[in-house]
This record gives sequence, structure tokens and C-alpha cells, in this order.
Amino acid sequence: MPVSYTRKQITDWLGSHTVTKACDYVHAVSELKWEDDYTTLTGKVQGTRSRPYDAWIVFNDVDEDMWIENECTCPVGFECKHVAALLIAGLEHLPKQPASGVRPELVTWLEGFRAARTAPVARSKKPATVKATHALAYVIAGSYRGGPEIFIYKARVNADGTIRSFDDPWRNVENALVKPPKFVAEEDLPVLRGLWLDRSGEYTGSFGLQGTTGAAVLEKLIATGRAFVSPTANPMHSGEPCALHTGPLRRGQIAWHSLPDTRVRPVLQTEPPATLLLSAPQPCWYLDAQSGEAGPIDLPWSAAQLGEFLTMPPITLDEAALVGTVLQEVAPDLPRPPTHDVASVRVINATPVPKLALDTRPTWASGWSSTASPNVLDFATIIFDYAGHALDAQSNVTLISTPDGDVIQIKRQLDVEQRRLMELHKAGLRKVPASRAHGPHPFPDGMLAPQNLDDWPAFTKIALPALRENGWQVAMTDTFRHNVIEIEAIDGVLHQAGDGWFDVEMGITVNDRIVRLEPLLADLFRRDARWLSGGLDAIADDEAIELKTDRNERLRLRADRLKPVVRVLIDLFDTIGEGELRISEWDAARLDALDRIGRWQFHGDTSIRQCAQRLMAGPGVSEVPVPHGLQAELRPYQRQGLSWMQFLREHDLSGVLADDMGLGKTVQTLSHILAEKEAGRLDRPALIVVPTTLVHNWRVEAQRFTPDLRVLDLHGPQRHERFDEITGHDLILTTYALLWRDQSVLVKHDYHLLILDEAQYVKNAATKAATTIRELRARHRLCLTGTPLENHLGELWAQFDFLLPGFLGTHKDFTRRWRSPIEKNGDTIRRDLLARRIRPFMLRRRKDEVATELPPKTTIVRSVELEGAQRDLYEIVRAAMQEKIRAAVTAKGLARSHIIVLDALLKLRQVCCDPRLVKLKQAARIKESAKLELLLNMLPELIEEGRRILLFSQFTGMLELIAAALDVAQIQYVVLTGETTDRVTPVRRFQQGEAPLFLISLKAGGVGLNLTTADTVIHYDPWWNPAVENQATDRAHRLGQDKPVFVYKLITAGSVEEKIVVMQQQKAALADAILSEDAAGAVKFSADDLEALFEPIPAAPAASSATKPRSRGKTVTVDG
Repeated sequence: MPVSYTRKQITDWLGSHTVTKACDYVHAVSELKWEDDYTTLTGKVQGTRSRPYDAWIVFNDVDEDMWIENECTCPVGFECKHVAALLIAGLEHLPKQPASGVRPELVTWLEGFRAARTAPVARSKKPATVKATHALAYVIAGSYRGGPEIFIYKARVNADGTIRSFDDPWRNVENALVKPPKFVAEEDLPVLRGLWLDRSGEYTGSFGLQGTTGAAVLEKLIATGRAFVSPTANPMHSGEPCALHTGPLRRGQIAWHSLPDTRVRPVLQTEPPATLLLSAPQPCWYLDAQSGEAGPIDLPWSAAQLGEFLTMPPITLDEAALVGTVLQEVAPDLPRPPTHDVASVRVINATPVPKLALDTRPTWASGWSSTASPNVLDFATIIFDYAGHALDAQSNVTLISTPDGDVIQIKRQLDVEQRRLMELHKAGLRKVPASRAHGPHPFPDGMLAPQNLDDWPAFTKIALPALRENGWQVAMTDTFRHNVIEIEAIDGVLHQAGDGWFDVEMGITVNDRIVRLEPLLADLFRRDARWLSGGLDAIADDEAIELKTDRNERLRLRADRLKPVVRVLIDLFDTIGEGELRISEWDAARLDALDRIGRWQFHGDTSIRQCAQRLMAGPGVSEVPVPHGLQAELRPYQRQGLSWMQFLREHDLSGVLADDMGLGKTVQTLSHILAEKEAGRLDRPALIVVPTTLVHNWRVEAQRFTPDLRVLDLHGPQRHERFDEITGHDLILTTYALLWRDQSVLVKHDYHLLILDEAQYVKNAATKAATTIRELRARHRLCLTGTPLENHLGELWAQFDFLLPGFLGTHKDFTRRWRSPIEKNGDTIRRDLLARRIRPFMLRRRKDEVATELPPKTTIVRSVELEGAQRDLYEIVRAAMQEKIRAAVTAKGLARSHIIVLDALLKLRQVCCDPRLVKLKQAARIKESAKLELLLNMLPELIEEGRRILLFSQFTGMLELIAAALDVAQIQYVVLTGETTDRVTPVRRFQQGEAPLFLISLKAGGVGLNLTTADTVIHYDPWWNPAVENQATDRAHRLGQDKPVFVYKLITAGSVEEKIVVMQQQKAALADAILSEDAAGAVKFSADDLEALFEPIPAAPAASSATKPRSRGKTVTVDG
């Protein structure tokens, strides 16, 4: 549509001050022309420089609320007086309007005219007076604002007081009213006061005349004899202005003046005609430059009504019918425009249909944006539809322009509209101030939103359906954030594939059809890394998650609908979209978790599902009877362990018994093997692989607790002679060190059970032992360990790759899906899921979990065999000492040989502890120390369990050797010996948790210390006096101790240490005698007792007899 604008709009765009300065430059505009389909105005404006300035103006939103962009080559650059001058000059060159149809500006004027007629505004102000050698001259002339205004000049006067010449414009009105200068006469003051008080807005050098006050001021102004009328505001550029005097009343009328483009507009005329007509004062005045007369105009209409009417824009003859219709309705006394034969205006009188439009737009300020998305604003707008014509609820519009130029008049039913708006108010919508919504795109007026913007989901879910039912039409833009289909649940199906795997399918219901969820989730996970990178807990449960189907449907579901599924299947989602999702039938944790999520269908063998549910129950599986031949009473948790292992065997599953050290993993496992034998299922041997230091323990515990088991020890250089006996035994013992060497023999046999003790030994799957283990054939597999995970998750994979090959994927796959995200990225979701997945196949009880079944103090004897050079040294010392004692007893008798006996026992005990303690040359060359090796194997596991350990030895030299080994192993410790001068510091450091291990010598720490933070005591070498030993133990096991205390005694099997332990139980008096400080008063023992103490270490038997068990080795006793 062609551009049309008014002087008032120029002032609105550029400001009155700039427009005032521009008036002097309008005549300097040249080369004015319209471009770009009459939306760009360009021209040159001559300024103070020699070359004219180039100015251009672009008109935007011509059909709506028009605004301009502008630029000028002057130093100001834009919105300058040159741009204003170009706009003023352009008023005379506005593009022609179309010959037919009604223009928006006319509709706008008609609406304003209607409003003005219903609420006329009257004004009343007051006027004032002045005098001197100079005088004020009042020039009434046309202005850039479009109507006549009064310009004041300081003028020179003749002797008779008449104006001789005009000087500069005079604008110091306000100061003159306070302190009038000499040239301001008394009669000027009422005029100046009236002009000043009745001015509108900022004073720009001229005054308008409004209402009755304006008319009164005009009358006083003409009475001064110094009033003039001029065609322009600058009398020096428009010829001699004409002096005015009061003239007679002239009759006025309104005529419709035809313009060159055939349009017409209303104009005021008088008879006779006058130069200027002032329609703003009340009454209206004429000014006649020919006769010099000025006076009121006689009109049948009020000046206010007439003034508004005369601002009507020029109209075409096609538009005249509409104007006539409106005038007939609101101002029938005003003359209607001339019309040709046109149809009457169409009037619509219909019940409005309310329409609610919902939208979301970006914002720059978050004051009225929601917490869920702080850079957008959700809002509603309302329109009322009258027979297909939409009216903004906030507007007063009643006239609608049609595309073909016609206008329709709407009879609005305001009571119906108000009732509908109240329905929205009751639904929770409130007005959003437009001033609070700023963004890259404009916001509409009359926006509504819930008072709490986070209530939008509830509004769309609850209120919208009710509004629709009540006749509201609701439209949502594609960008409206809540224009989505709510998804209430996820449906899943598990199909048994027949190869030990289940295929996983997920779907959601969208508009009564099932949509596969996998591709939608693949897109979500690509967009939002939180889901698969460990940030699941950072996603609020009520966060709205948006998905989009292949039909471009927007879906939304709460995060807490999806999070449980991701927690269960997160590793599978790493490759979502690349193929089918599959889970193993061993994956009891997943099967059980999906079952609990709900709405998952299970298509397959129901026994697998039941097995999963029972596995997740852990120790809650059905209890089995204890084997009849077991020579021990199992505690309740140990019976649970037996039942669990039997359950795994029943379902052809494997597992890890991962109880804390000292809870009896060995006796539970032996019970399991014995149960298999008594049930007739042990038709093949059970093969147990153990560390070398534990071979003896297993052999003696099997002899003691399960004497019915036939045990074959494949350890030592003579083991080759026993290879042919494998099939004739129930239990085969071998070591990790010998496993790969004996591979060719062991792989020839099939085994009922394959058990790894201290299974962390196979944490490196690439070792020869680990490779050999995977080649062995067995029906069932078990791992025993107190520390299934020591350093990294790869160790866990190695054990499960042995137990359940493929369960945790390949090593590369496990590293990518589990190890790297957990260890490098701290992914707790995957960590927790991995724990849940392996939990059904791992039974782990901590000592504090079963403390109710344990006495306050549990004593555990750990036996270790001497081998190699250390064993040889023991025999050399033993034989020499035995011969020496025999000679002394023969010569002096037993009573006088006590010192020699104690010295001999001391040397043997030192050999048992570490050969380096013995002051012999051959001892210094021996590097083996079986007991030290056992200790170094125990400590990491105990520390991993969180134990706080006291280690006692009566040999300070041994403590030094242990400390050196701990330094190599990088285990923290503190030491207290008789040479420690500061006893407080090591105690404080241990009590405060700075070190988990306290090395203490008998004399320094056997008494006088309170170390109740410790829960574990290790007696590295036995103290023959039980009272002294108990005193040391009581450093931890005393009042204030709130944890069960475990006491470990390290004993060398078959040595003098083991014999003394037995004697402690059988002959306490003998033990007291041997270590009594008062040897002379001690109970004497016979030569046979001494012979028993110095017997050689018995040779390790190849196989134990079922009829003659030998009670030796690891024993457990319970102290109250």
C-alpha cells in the first residue's frame, strides 16, 4: 500500500525540537523522489556546507503501526533536522492513493472520531499584559504541524507605537512572566500568560490556540494592535504581514473540497472567504489578510466536534459511503460527503466465538520466563470471531477492511466478550505486562499467562480441555513449548531369541498407534549428553523431555518415566540405532528391574524370569540342609552361603563368594562340595586353584571339616607321581604357579566344580594361569575372594569372563561401556547398574553385616608351611638344637637345662618368623619367608575391607623387616617399640586414621594403650604365655569398642609354633612353665614333651585318608 503520513507522525518519529529546527530547511530540499514501490523517500538538503546532504528514509510496517529508518550524510548521521525537512517536504509529494477501497488510515480516523464523539474534552485556562520602546509582535501563520500557530517577534516601533520592522523571534516567555522586560507591555502579560499556560508539551517557539481559552487569548492578542497574519511563520520570507483588527462575525460552513487526484476532504469556509481559519479555538476564528479583519465564525457545530472532523484524511468516492454511514450514526448533523451509486456498508451482528492462541517466543530478559526454560516466554492471546472476522479482545475496533477494499461494520457484543474473558481468569490466566517481555521479535498486547509460569503444563492438561468443551477454539503455534502429546508410560517387550539372549523392544502409544521408542531415544541421546554420560541424576524428575516422531509429532514425557529404563539399559543405549538391543538370560538384575518398572511383557521361558527373581533375593534363596558329614557347625550366614552356592549349581550358574576375610569362605565351600558328594552329583572331582601359601590351609581344613572328601594335593616336586590319581579323588588342590606347568595333564579331565580361591590372582586375563583356567572344562565355576576388586574394573571383568563368558562383553567392549565411563568420568549410573548386574552372582557379607551372629571377639589361626631353603634351615637348627638339648639334659638334667631349651626354642621361632632374624651365616643368604609372604597377602585385603589393624611381635627386628616390606608395598603404618621416645604421636596418628596399620612390640605396647579404633589384631609370632597375649589383644578389645574384633594368629605349620599352640590348649601349665619368668618355680615337663617340641616338620601327605583325619592347621576358636 502507498505511504501516507502526517506532520504529527513526523513529530512522533523525530521529536518536536528537531522538527522545529527543520522548518527553516524545508525550502532547501531538492531532488525529492519516492523509490522501492513508494516505501523509500530520498532527497538532498542544503545545509551550512557548500555541498547538500543526502538523506534517505525507509517506511516500515506501512499497513500497521508505521515506523521509519533514516540516514543522512551530515555529521549527526540520522534523526537530524535534514531528515525532518525531507519528511515535511515529502508531505506535498505523497504517492496517490488507490482509486477504490477503504484505506487503513481512514478506518483509523473514523474509529478515533467515533471515540471523540462519545467523550468530548473541554479545556479552560487563564490569560495576562506589557510595554516599552520595542514591542512584541504576534504573527499568526501556518506551521509545520499543519495548523496556524502564533509566533512572537521582538519588533521596532514607530513613534506612534506602530510596528516599524521585525527583529529576531522572541521566545523568552517564561522569564518575562516573572520579570517583564521594558518592551513587554502590560497588555501583553495576559496574552503571554494565556499562551504559556495553554501550551501543549515542550515549548518549541510557537503557540497553538485551543478551546475557549485560545479564543479569549486571540481576542486579547488582536486588541493589542500588534497582531499580524502571514502565509508562513517567517514574515521576512513571505512579504509584509498584514496587521489585524477585530472584524464582524462571519458565517461558516463545511464544504467537501476536491483534490487533484479526485479525492475529497472536508474544509471550513466562510462567507466572505478568509486567508486563515482557526478551528481549534472555541468559537472558531477567521483571519483575513486582504481586509485585515479577524473575528469569530458562526457555526452550528462545536469547535471540538468540528476540529476532529476536519482532521479526516482525504477520501475517495468509494470510501464516501462508509464515511456517510458512520456520520449518520454518530454525528448526523455534520454534512456527509458526496457519493456516487455504491452499495450500503455491510453490518455484522453475530455472537462472537472466543479463540485462544498459544505461543512461545524468545526473550532477552528472564523476568517473566519460566524456570524450566529461562530464555523464552509462553503466552496466550485472545480474539473474538464475528462471522469469520477476527477482532482483538484488547481493541475497540468495529470496522474491518476487506482485501478488496470494502469495510464491514461489526456490532460487538461487549457483555459476551467480558463473560468469556472472565472464564480465562477463572482458569488461572493473568495479564502479562508487555514491558516485561523483550526479545528479538515483538510481543503482542494483551498477553495472558498463569500467575506462576511453571503452571503451564497443568493449564494445558486440565484447563484447556474444559475451555474447549465450553466453546473455546484453541490454536497452538509449532513453537509453543506445550504443544505436545503427553506420554504417560513406556511399554516394553522381551522376546527370547533361543540363543541365551533376549531381544528388547520399546514402544509408546501415540494417537492410538504404537511407535517404536528406540529411534526417538537415539535422537534424544544425541541432543542431550546428560542421559548417557553420567549426568542422569542432574536431570530433575519433573523435567519435560521432548521427542519427535517421523510424522513430526511432538511428544513429551516426564524424565522420571524414562530415567528408570536408562538406569537399567544405559550400556545398551550406547549403540542404540545401530541394531537390535539384546540382554543375556543371565542378566537377572536387568530382567528383575524391567519387571518392576511395569508395563513390560516377557515372552519366553518363565523359569528364567523366576530364576532372576530368586537370584535377586540373594541369601533369601531356599535353605538347603547342611551335609551330614560336615564336622562343623555353620553359622546362619554360612548356611545362607551354602544355599546360595547350591542355587547357582541348580540353575547352571556361576558366582563369586566374596565374604570378608575371616567369615569362613573355606568351610562354606567345603560344605558345598560335600553336599554335592552326598547328593551323588560329584561324579567328577572338584578342582580348586589356590595361592601357594594356602595349600596347607585347604588340606588341613578339608581333613578337619570334611573328612569324607578324598583330597589330592598336586603341589611340590613329587606331584607328577600323583597325576594318575586325579580321577580317584573328590577334591584336587593345585596352585596358580603350577597350573600352567601342569596344563597338559589337567585339561585331559572334566571337573564337576572349578573353584578359584583368592580369585584376584587371575585379574590379569593375559597371564598363563588365567589362560589355562579358561581351557579347563567344568560344569560349575566359583570364585572365592575377599577383594574381588583391588585396583581397577578390568580385574572384575577377568573374573566374570571366567565365570560367565560374554556376560560383560569382550574386554574392549567392557572398557568402552563400563570401565572408562566409571573410572575416568565418574559415571555413577553405570557404576550402580554394573553393581546391580553382578550382584546376583556375587554373595558378599561384611563382618559388620553379620556381627549379630559373631561373638565380640573371634580368633582365627592362619597356618603357613615352610618351603625350600627356609624349611631346610629350620631342620638344620632343629636337629642341632635337639642334639644340644639331649646332651645338656643327659649331663645336667632337665631342670638345669632350661636356658638351653629356651634358646633353642627362640632360634626355631625366629626361623619360623624370618630366617634373617637368626644370627647364622647360612640364614643371611635365605630370602624366603613364608609367614611374611602370608602377611603381605592378608594386609591389602584387610585394608580394603576397612579394617584398622594392630600387629604385634616380640621381635623388634621382625618389625623392622615388616616395615621394610610395607614400604615396598606402599602400605601406610606407624610403629611403637621400646626405642620410641614419642609414644603420643604414633598413637594419635593411628587413632585419627592417618594409617591403617600399627606395628607394636610386646614390651612397648603390650600394656597401657587404648586403641579402640582398631578392630583387627594380628599376632605375627605366638606368645607362649596366653595372659600376655590376651593383654596385647585387649588394646583393641576393651571397654569402648563397638565393633567385633578379629584376632589372627600366624602359625608355621608343623613347626614348634604349631606344637606350642596345641599345648596351650592341652597343657596350659606346660606353656606357662616354658615362658615363665620364674623358670625354677615352673611346672616341669618330661623328656617326652621336649622330644615332641623338637620333632621334625612332618612331610606333607599326598592325599588325606577318610578314616584318619589329622587335626592340624587352621582352627577357629571363639572367646567370649
